Amino acid sequence: MTTLLLHHHASLTHENPPGHPERVDRIKAINQILSHSHFKPLRRKQAPLARDEDIIRAHPNGYLNQIREASPDEGFAQIDMDTFMSAGTLEAALRGVGAAVAAVNAVFNGEADNAFCAIRPPGHHAESRRAMGFCLFNNAAIAALYARVHYDAERVAVVDFDVHHGNGTQEIFSSDGDLFYGSTHQMPLYPGTGAASETGVGNIFNAPLREGDGGAEFRTAMSNIILPALDAFAPDLVIISAGFDAHRDDPLGGLNLTEEDFVWATLNVMDLADKHAEGRVVSVLEGGYDIRALAASVAVHVQALIRGSGEVAPVHDEDDEDGE
Repeated sequence: MTTLLLHHHASLTHENPPGHPERVDRIKAINQILSHSHFKPLRRKQAPLARDEDIIRAHPNGYLNQIREASPDEGFAQIDMDTFMSAGTLEAALRGVGAAVAAVNAVFNGEADNAFCAIRPPGHHAESRRAMGFCLFNNAAIAALYARVHYDAERVAVVDFDVHHGNGTQEIFSSDGDLFYGSTHQMPLYPGTGAASETGVGNIFNAPLREGDGGAEFRTAMSNIILPALDAFAPDLVIISAGFDAHRDDPLGGLNLTEEDFVWATLNVMDLADKHAEGRVVSVLEGGYDIRALAASVAVHVQALIRGSGEVAPVHDEDDEDGE
């Protein structure tokens, strides 16, 4: 397998107020773990800046202008209850979108079989006209809409295993039957959406989990709801909203997943991408706020993308910072 890593130093310039869980150390830990010799096979590419025309397929032009105008020269601008911008945030967000779009180009042009976008801020809470949940632009949704316009991708799926429901992706997709959104997430939990009864036009598949659920319940939800629906949808491209805050050590959630569960989910999604989408998978980083758990989970997720098998080796770095 050829796996492309999209990244950019701008992800390190997006700052949040002290004590905020979505912090620069997340990307530092990922960069450090992915520098290990296990990841020598990765192809690495700097994320380009997003084009306005790609963003406004998911977000109105007025919203894009509001985000630009809110960008501070110094200090912080508060956009939402828990969503902030610093002087470096706008470029980081634009590079995040650019990474997701470049990943789509790579898997359709034959540059890579799949791709992982190691970027921040995350995106799946961003609704078409509303920033929230640390998110400004919905990277996964923008990538899906881009693929439909620029490639022969009539049907695009997003599979989301973040502990929080991706309300933004659901809202953007909910009236379009050629877009698929499938999510496992803890409920009740922020943002309060994601009930099984929320089905869009038959294209939304929510499999809520309860606090305390672990790998067995997660795998059952994926096996009984998300994966069969994805198989029936037969996508031309699969995008993973790869949130790792369902890990048992994460401070913002109450699920008990382990690295092995993320490997299992990744491989099962890849199997269906092989069946329907010529193996095309684009994975975009979402949540994950315990630094050690995040680094370990990203490591095995990327190894699964590289190898296409369950033969992944744990990668540990004793210098990783402890999570909150």
